[in-house]
Amino acid sequence: MIDLKRIREYRENNRIEAKKALGGLPHSIWETYSAFANTLGGVLLLGVEEHKDQSLHPVDLPDPEGLVRQFWDLVNRPEKASVNILTRRHVRVETVDGNRIVAIFVPRARRQDRPVYVEGNPFTGTYRRNGEGDYRCSREEVLGMQRDAAREPQDLALLPRFGPEVLDPDSLRRYRERMESFRPGHPWLALNREDFLLQLGALRRDGDGALHPTAAGLLMFGYEYAILSEFPSYLLDYRAQPQDGAPWSDRIHSADSHWSGNLHDFYFLVRDRLSCDLESDGSAGSPRVRKALREALANCLMNADYRGSQGLVILRQRGGIVFSNPGSFRVPLEQARQGGASDPRNGGLQRMFQLIDVGQGTGGGLSDIFAIWRDQGWEPPRIEEDFGPERIRMTLRFGPGSPTEAPGNGRQVRHSARGAVQRGAVLEYLTDHACAGAADIARLLGVSPARARRLLSDLAGERLVTVESSPRGNRYRLRHDPIPE
Repeated sequence: MIDLKRIREYRENNRIEAKKALGGLPHSIWETYSAFANTLGGVLLLGVEEHKDQSLHPVDLPDPEGLVRQFWDLVNRPEKASVNILTRRHVRVETVDGNRIVAIFVPRARRQDRPVYVEGNPFTGTYRRNGEGDYRCSREEVLGMQRDAAREPQDLALLPRFGPEVLDPDSLRRYRERMESFRPGHPWLALNREDFLLQLGALRRDGDGALHPTAAGLLMFGYEYAILSEFPSYLLDYRAQPQDGAPWSDRIHSADSHWSGNLHDFYFLVRDRLSCDLESDGSAGSPRVRKALREALANCLMNADYRGSQGLVILRQRGGIVFSNPGSFRVPLEQARQGGASDPRNGGLQRMFQLIDVGQGTGGGLSDIFAIWRDQGWEPPRIEEDFGPERIRMTLRFGPGSPTEAPGNGRQVRHSARGAVQRGAVLEYLTDHACAGAADIARLLGVSPARARRLLSDLAGERLVTVESSPRGNRYRLRHDPIPE
């Protein structure tokens, strides 16, 4: 993650935590271990102090090997840490500026291992990282991580307090008509309503043989009042705002009694609204762009955590669209961007949508969206992952754009920033993102792409960043010494 030989160039941030540790293994490192594992990963530096100017400086630990032995002893105790996600290569004794320090590289835990908690209690010992500090997760956040850790998709659960009557027959009829259009002759189409829903996974029988909807069936075809009674924070909201600060010109809301309020009907209402809206919007109305927006809409619906808070919101603004849903990424973002990684939160919904030709389900949808935006010469899609509560936000702009705000950090770097300020901003950005291109850094600093490339080239020449060539253009990462096997 970082080049320890240039430690003074860094600052504590979302993925770097420094502890002086001259008095032994600090108790607070366990909160940070949990926080890094449950957020984006990070590095714990023992034997490093922060000066008043926030720069990091090594101090000579009297017994770093002893700290390492003590750490391994404790991290392997279930009463201290719920799981050890480290191997020997993640914990190293390093010599920096003649001083010996300990570097503990904590990866982001797999969803199956989260929540990573300490002191034996997930509801009091689960932490996440927010800026430069750790915070204790709320009960809702812990429950969300526990749901994601389950092997079975969340939406396959049987809902025994409901019967088939909570499913809207008109929504089901429209679904069957679309399925017949895309899959004529499919054997399920000859089945009666009950058997069709059983095959689809929208209904299941309990131990007594009684029929009940699954979570996927309720979300896909249910009436809004029934969905809301099972998912109290359920909300689907599409808004169109023609100008910044102007009133909404159009809205589709799940609480509107004029339609069912379920996912199936929402998808097609929003899809048709976007198609009409983009017809006169130049290249934004091209077939490839429309396809990408349909994929973004499907991903948003299929990967949302409907037991999470704040609901699902799609905002059509002047020159772009923002898709926002509760939940976190189940695979690393860079892996999702590259394609081929599919780990849906709602496998039942994904299957239902695919039967009517909605959503790829191959893990390639996100990479295709990035490729289409790149081919258009537009600002790359901006994806943000928030914690507390968990939320994913994807912004798609129809044009090159020139925002100066750095994605996800809430700060602005002004055009007048130069030298050390710009270098520090780039290094901080690269600790929070797996990699970046010159265009990303240009937007971060509010400078031209040429200026960003020169700055990145200087940092590469100083061996602070590495350059990876690809047909899509150079990508830059923080230089780090390989973790030995």
